[in-house]
Amino acid sequence: MAARDLQQRIKQLIIDRRLASGAPLPTEPELMSYLGASRNSVREALKALQAMGIVEIRHGFGTYVGPMSLAPMIEGLAFRTVAGHYRGEDSLLQLLQLREAVETGLISRLAGRIPPADLIELDALVDRMEREAAAGTGLAETDRAFHAETDRAFHAALYRGLDNVLLSEVLEAFWDAFHQVRTDLGGEPQDPRVTCRQHREIVHAVRSGDAIGAEEAIRKHFGNIRARVSTTGTQDPHTRHNERV
Repeated sequence: MAARDLQQRIKQLIIDRRLASGAPLPTEPELMSYLGASRNSVREALKALQAMGIVEIRHGFGTYVGPMSLAPMIEGLAFRTVAGHYRGEDSLLQLLQLREAVETGLISRLAGRIPPADLIELDALVDRMEREAAAGTGLAETDRAFHAETDRAFHAALYRGLDNVLLSEVLEAFWDAFHQVRTDLGGEPQDPRVTCRQHREIVHAVRSGDAIGAEEAIRKHFGNIRARVSTTGTQDPHTRHNERV
């Protein structure tokens, strides 16, 4: 039996038995009997599924249903983007466009529908951005990371009201991959004062129920990022890499 077929049958077993993350899978001998496959074939199939986050092999304890997170997707997106960039492709810009398409397609649904508690949190996060900007953050590498985490929390809170776990995970995957790539490739950070103003405009639009204004605010925010990404992309990646080394 082909390796891919074995993987598919193990995935189907998880579905058929309605096993949740963390639930134990049948033992190795049981899987060998169930699949009609050799020990080595079963182990190779399980290793492949572990790489996808579908199963988790705990040596000495057994095999369990994995977290089924989007971590492999994040790593794949990040690596593909960095590799493409160093081949001279506009891969970072393409990744940003993907995230922009998702967020602009969602923001109008949130206008006037965000719970009061989430609006309070969004206001608090923008206030934190303003304090960071006033303190001069966004310049040093550690400050950039701190400011980025505030931005991440803002976008997570913004779309929480849609009550869609998969959507939240996909947006987190895009965010993680994009910022992982940005860290690797370097480039100038956005002026934190601009970031504050744009995020404040987004909150104002969704609070007032202005769907068109909310979409325009998101597009403006991404347009600013896109301009900086395009500038980064015009630099020779090999030269920049050597300079950083």
